[in-house]
Amino acid sequence: MLIRDARPQDLAAFAPIFRAVVEDGETYAYPEGLDDDEIRALWFEQSPARTVVAVDDDGTLLGSARMGPNRPGRGAHVATASFMVGEAARGMGVGRALGEEMLRWAREEAYAAAQFNAVVETNTAAVALWEHLGFEVLTTVPAAFESRRHGRVGLLVMHRLL
Repeated sequence: MLIRDARPQDLAAFAPIFRAVVEDGETYAYPEGLDDDEIRALWFEQSPARTVVAVDDDGTLLGSARMGPNRPGRGAHVATASFMVGEAARGMGVGRALGEEMLRWAREEAYAAAQFNAVVETNTAAVALWEHLGFEVLTTVPAAFESRRHGRVGLLVMHRLL
């Protein structure tokens, strides 16, 4: 697997992953039914932020991560990121590789910490991965996410120093 900076032509392969993840209703609060231009505007970051993709040996896009400052100005020393992995690639280490790349990049860019503002508490695979990569749960915002399968569930704020 190769992780590289996203290119404009990656949108065609990423948009179906984005739509499937959002329509599943378990991990992201993005609106459903976005067109490609709306997905590009939401996911494909501009410098100083960054969007990467994970591709297999055949060039098939497996997943993507967007990363950058958590807040502008006086909050810009803390990184944040979002991750999506295609259903066919889950369980293959794609999320871990994207997470490790985000942490490597954030250190290289001299961020002091990384923070995820909204990890759905029922997304146990993601919670376990982020804890394994050194994140801790700071708090849970109760009933802040409307899960398609579980109803209203909490959103975790997760953090780690770099």
